[in-house]
Amino acid sequence: MTFPLKTIALIVAAGQGNRVGGDVPKQYRVVAGKTVLAHAHEALASHDAIDGVVIVVAAGQQDVAQALLGEDVQVVVGADSRRGSVHAGLEAIAAAGGADIVLIHDAARPFLPPVVVDRLLDALMDKDGAIPILPVADTLVRGAGGLMENTVDRAQLHRVQTPQAFRFPAILAAHRAWDTAHDATDDAQILRACGHDVILVQGDERLNKLTYEQDFSRVQALLAPVFVTRVGMGYDVHRLAAGEPLWLGGVLVPHDRGLAGHSDADVALHAIVDALLGALGDGDIGSHFPPSDPQWRGASSDRFLAHARDRVKAHQGRIDHIDLTIICEAPKIGPHREAMRARIAEILEVSIGQVSVKATTTERLGFAGRREGIAAQAVATLSLPALS
Repeated sequence: MTFPLKTIALIVAAGQGNRVGGDVPKQYRVVAGKTVLAHAHEALASHDAIDGVVIVVAAGQQDVAQALLGEDVQVVVGADSRRGSVHAGLEAIAAAGGADIVLIHDAARPFLPPVVVDRLLDALMDKDGAIPILPVADTLVRGAGGLMENTVDRAQLHRVQTPQAFRFPAILAAHRAWDTAHDATDDAQILRACGHDVILVQGDERLNKLTYEQDFSRVQALLAPVFVTRVGMGYDVHRLAAGEPLWLGGVLVPHDRGLAGHSDADVALHAIVDALLGALGDGDIGSHFPPSDPQWRGASSDRFLAHARDRVKAHQGRIDHIDLTIICEAPKIGPHREAMRARIAEILEVSIGQVSVKATTTERLGFAGRREGIAAQAVATLSLPALS
């Protein structure tokens, strides 16, 4: 869409978000991988018809907003009320050279479809103000003392959203003329108080305001990717040798011999690494850490496991469960089981309840039965986005 008039978007982000609860104002909470404010800013800044974006924040939040959005974004300190914050933003725009059109938007409505902006700008060809609205679907009643009285005709009632679009000179003059002894819940009523008409355009359900904790839960559920379960299996074996430390499951286990290998030879962690990479379809431990590479000589295997964890994160997945079995005649694993679970959980950044460590013998059969080495097998269960 091409638009011939200079258009500035003004995002109001000076509230404290007290109704949501928590220590972080709602505009700085993360939803779908970004802060609420970043979503709102991106929606407006990416629109072809918008020439610039101004952010109004509370005192003391300037650096936070600037770091979040970049040094090129103009940040203005607001007031104690929403109306006062909008006025401060309008005056900042005027001081910077003004605009033809301004869109005033609440940061708490982060998911703005471009088509709503298009409708608003089209409406301003004929009027000084335009607002997006949605119909009221529920029956409305008046009540007193806990009792229902009359129903209210909803035919002419609408739910008002933002952004609200205005001819800049008109809304600036309206704010300057407003009686500051009274508050205003939106800018359209301020414009109408000066005798201007405000046209109604179709809004969008995606613009619903984030006000309460349940609003955030609802949006997270709607935007969450569809996850599928992926399972990977890993297996590793190393020989026992004199003069080597015995690392198992990220824990140094007292024993007369240790495991020999290019790294610290922790078969338990190596098996988990291969299980995680297998679930991702991302090669194996040897392809990520070739034994021919001298930099991995004697390396601690927790580095390998942390790398596999980060590969899961890079695929936007999560680790649901790890099931590890250590196969050996000696040493006894039982006394070290909880320490191993705790260490593996720590490296993977999951709860200890998501890590199972078991041990078994081979009834003295094979290399493990002859105490020549130790083997481990692991199963990793991941949740990954369906398209991953």
